[in-house]
Amino acid sequence: MAGGRRQAPPREDVLATAMAMIAERGLERLTMAALGREVGMSSGHLLYYFRTKDELLLRTLEWSESRLGAERARLLAAPAPARDRLDSYVSLYVPGGHRDPHWTLWMEVWNRSRDAADDARDRQAAIEGAWHRDLAALLAEGVSRGEFRPVDPDRFATRLRALLDGFSVNVAVGLRGSDRATALGHVREFLAETLLAS
Repeated sequence: MAGGRRQAPPREDVLATAMAMIAERGLERLTMAALGREVGMSSGHLLYYFRTKDELLLRTLEWSESRLGAERARLLAAPAPARDRLDSYVSLYVPGGHRDPHWTLWMEVWNRSRDAADDARDRQAAIEGAWHRDLAALLAEGVSRGEFRPVDPDRFATRLRALLDGFSVNVAVGLRGSDRATALGHVREFLAETLLAS
């Protein structure tokens, strides 16, 4: 309608734009004012929806994780051996490289969680929990089919995710000598030594 108020973009569009800005410019350039310019909203309007930058970052992470969760579900439901699906899980988990936008965002949310309210910490735990449950279920399936050694799926998932987190942080921050291929190679060796049935 001519002369009418301009409608705000759907929240999902705002979150997708925030993620795109992190990918293109880095997290340090994601300000409420810059995001507002990109989506045609004032920073005050964005604060009305998200209250704080911390909430914006957490919502953006949740949005990104929902997309990754759908991809993870598709990969894990594939008619393939558990070993192949575990490779797919690991490949999805490890960042694509230095300054991977999803991992950049994850690390910032982790950093800010020290002072976060219980609700925000619970939401982060829910994201972590989804990755953990899927991995533990896959491990249990592989053990039951004889593809994996008889490990405790929950304990092994905890240890494997700690290993994946460590390598992933190194890759995402660009630590010298750390890249995606090297990280995946180390994880494959670890799984061959500790999990894969001979």
